[in-house]
Amino acid sequence: MKKFFKTTLFASLLALAISFTSCQDEFEEISNGEENESITANSAAAKLITDTSSQDGSFDNIVDGVSCFAIEFPYTVNVNGLDVTLDSKEDLATVEELLDKVDLDSDIVDIIFPITITLADYTEITIASKEALLEKAKECIEGGKDDDIECIDFVYPLTVFTFDVNNQQTGNATIESDKQLRRFFAGLEGNQLVSMDFPVTLKLYDGTEVVVNTNAELAVAIESAKETCDEDDDNDHNDDDFSKERLDAYLVACPWLIHDVQRNEQDQTEQYFEYAMNFSANGSVTAKDREGNSIEGEWTTRVSNNRVLLKLEFTALMDFSLDWFVYELEEGKIKLFAEGGNKIIMKKACNVIDKDPNTLRQVLKECSWIIKKVKRDNQELDRLLGYEFNFMADGVVTLSNEEVSSEGTWEITLNAQARLVMAITMGNEPGVSFEWPLSDLRDNRLKFEIPGTGYELILERNCDNDVDDEDVVWIRGLFNDSLWEVALFSENQDPSTEAYTNYEFSFSANGKVTVYNPNQVEVSTGRWLVYRNSDNKLEMIITFGADSNFYPLANDYILLEVEENRLELKHENDNGGYDHLVLEKK
Repeated sequence: MKKFFKTTLFASLLALAISFTSCQDEFEEISNGEENESITANSAAAKLITDTSSQDGSFDNIVDGVSCFAIEFPYTVNVNGLDVTLDSKEDLATVEELLDKVDLDSDIVDIIFPITITLADYTEITIASKEALLEKAKECIEGGKDDDIECIDFVYPLTVFTFDVNNQQTGNATIESDKQLRRFFAGLEGNQLVSMDFPVTLKLYDGTEVVVNTNAELAVAIESAKETCDEDDDNDHNDDDFSKERLDAYLVACPWLIHDVQRNEQDQTEQYFEYAMNFSANGSVTAKDREGNSIEGEWTTRVSNNRVLLKLEFTALMDFSLDWFVYELEEGKIKLFAEGGNKIIMKKACNVIDKDPNTLRQVLKECSWIIKKVKRDNQELDRLLGYEFNFMADGVVTLSNEEVSSEGTWEITLNAQARLVMAITMGNEPGVSFEWPLSDLRDNRLKFEIPGTGYELILERNCDNDVDDEDVVWIRGLFNDSLWEVALFSENQDPSTEAYTNYEFSFSANGKVTVYNPNQVEVSTGRWLVYRNSDNKLEMIITFGADSNFYPLANDYILLEVEENRLELKHENDNGGYDHLVLEKK
């Protein structure tokens, strides 16, 4: 969990607090010679220790929405219709990615019961239903007002001692975790004496370590630190805590493109899609519409209730003029929200706007480029998946798949927004003949979109056909001299396997797929390709003609599991669902 500074100069607070001798009385120190001090198990100092070692349940707020308990791994959730099994804290990022991908106003995360929850004192309870979970959640105190202290932690291992009323040591224990420390104190009688083996090291939310030598110093260190960070105990699991300064720097670093606008619960995206926003350090902001018309305004940021707000003021762009809560700040994206059903999503356009056209020209000429996705009028043209573009220096471009080849012309220009545009003219292939505005430029991946039209083109760099990639070469070799069958196929989790049983598939080394019926008669042909994509994932493209009965199988699939006789593939759809294909060797 990210922790962010809210007060200043922790060290000075600690030094000042230690100077007050009243602390020693408040925390009930009892001398135990020169080295050890003891406190009673029900003292204020002991409570600070147990609060600091309590279970923090806020890390999984994205799932359960409460901070006073956490769900024990593993368990399964359904995210906008997709089942996801969570085995660790790291898997919670998958849930957030799925929610971000769909960009719905009301994301849905359903827990599959029964589950086990762990309370602040590490007690485990089995919960059998959603109703039981909601009832338990009513006991929670949210908004950072609960007892657990998250801005400072003990550094383990540490040793604790117990004493009798005469301050004679009666036992000791080596503590390795918060759970052990909390349970150790829970097992003590209220007036029992206990002490730590000083010095004890604590770590602040920002990684700074503090060493304390007495119970008084320990108590003051915890008291001084517990309000110095945002514990993230609200239900804004996706607020991605950050500072005002970071937001300011992020806004002015690059131009931004508008990708989603909701105003007063009305979708205004079509009107403003791909507007370009340029924020200047002097507080001015310029919005350019798709025709290049400029609209001037002003922007400021401020912090309110531990949240960063962005205020936009335009005289001629009232749908943008509002105090916006910056809900998410991630690499390449900013999400803005305001009450009443208002939302703006902006995507970074550093390499897209105000760039030298020669930059993109050079990138395109360096290698071949595989079509990963092409969409026209919101319909994906899966028949073109895996086709390769080759951009020549003389303005000639070819599109081929080893069987079919088309030739046309290409050029890189700037449009009215000063945005890079790839213009392709290819008479016999209208699916790619457009002026494609660049929306994302990476070393190995290019994305083009035509605003408001449902046209999209994604290209993946393919310089050497992955001939040096051992995994790719091995997987391609699995198909040599063999026949395969569809063991499972589903579209958006809708089973469709029966439509493809009893057919055999031959994947030739030249990239051709041949389908045979039970009588060994050829009934359809297509193309296939295995390669490593720009995300360093192994991918398999399968294509068939639009008139083929096997066209539904056409897709760009991620290879989930690969065995010599079995391949499991998955394609994530734009709606958050996925297609699932399993091929098995006969």
